[in-house]
Amino acid sequence: MDTNESWNLPDDDDDATLDEEFPLGDGVADLSSEVLCPYCGESVEITLDPGSGTQQDYVEDCYVCCRPWHVSVTYREDGSADVHVDASDES
Repeated sequence: MDTNESWNLPDDDDDATLDEEFPLGDGVADLSSEVLCPYCGESVEITLDPGSGTQQDYVEDCYVCCRPWHVSVTYREDGSADVHVDASDES
């Protein structure tokens, strides 16, 4: 049995695919961003995950008022992140 199979580790081909999809391997990607809650107006620092891809959309709750946001993150080639937070239609 191949060692990678027994531990479900990615092989070299998987690593190459990830590098093509997310070419920010120099370690300078933004890891956080300051955003304003669309509900309460508070400034909140959120944690970013560059390993989740160059385009991300997800729901996260405000740390102050607990209302849900729709968060959109786009990573540029230089590792900087463009982050937008809107009021979420989900209840």
